[in-house]
Amino acid sequence: MSDEVMEVARGIPALAGFAGVPERLGGLTNRVWHMGAHILRIPGEGTAEYIDRANEAVAARAAAAAGVSPEVVHVDPASGVMVTRFIPDCVTMTPALFRSRAGSPARAARAFRQLHDSGQIFPARFDIFAMIDDYSALLATKAMALPEGYEAAVAEAQAVRAALAVHPVPLVPCHCDPLCENFLDTGARMWIVDWEYSGMNDPMWDLGDLSVEAGFDAAQDEELLTAYFGGPAHPADRGRMVIYKAMCDLLWTLWGLIQHANGNPADDFMAYATGRFDRCRTLMRDPGFAGHLAAIRAGR
Repeated sequence: MSDEVMEVARGIPALAGFAGVPERLGGLTNRVWHMGAHILRIPGEGTAEYIDRANEAVAARAAAAAGVSPEVVHVDPASGVMVTRFIPDCVTMTPALFRSRAGSPARAARAFRQLHDSGQIFPARFDIFAMIDDYSALLATKAMALPEGYEAAVAEAQAVRAALAVHPVPLVPCHCDPLCENFLDTGARMWIVDWEYSGMNDPMWDLGDLSVEAGFDAAQDEELLTAYFGGPAHPADRGRMVIYKAMCDLLWTLWGLIQHANGNPADDFMAYATGRFDRCRTLMRDPGFAGHLAAIRAGR
């Protein structure tokens, strides 16, 4: 056990009696440890710049109350240290596992629907366009150059913003950062973890973002949408899901650049940001993208 983990665990009653050897789990920005019946999450360096830990603590408890996330045993909103209940007999998902585990897109969809319909209120509002503005401002303080063509992509995104404003949808509690690794699959149900970016949002953001993160093909997208809606999706709902694929890549391009600027050693975040941005531009240039915008403007 590292000195850091020993020091943190010593101050948490739920972990005080743990006598085993912690198992280090994955995590791009945080350090996550399996300690017997619990999971200990220690925030990564620099995350306080862009994560509101008080909001995260409330959302994590609300998601647990909605029945889609493990029980929160301990949380310190000041430091971001959190302990949750360990979920046994589950698999941490990856894009490959979403392809190989039959029914996993549908199980993720049902978990999303349970969260979205729960009536829980998250304290934050996940506003994609405001976040793009905020991340851009933060990067400006780090002397980090934006990728070539970024200004043009942001300008094109204003058409998306205008289309969404024609028929605004009710905001619901959303995860907003559905990396595959934030899903734990038992084979019968899917659990969702990590509420750092959660907030009230358009529910189709969660579906579109998961589709991008998992690299879903057309059949997996259809499985996701059909399970979520209990039948064929309305063109406007399908359109919102698709356009959010592009918007999430635009947002996480900036996030990746922030990680690179912070010197986060967990990954090659410059390559991550470049890949995200290229994929965003490809989707927005697809001829079908305009059709999805038209469906969104037409609404229901």
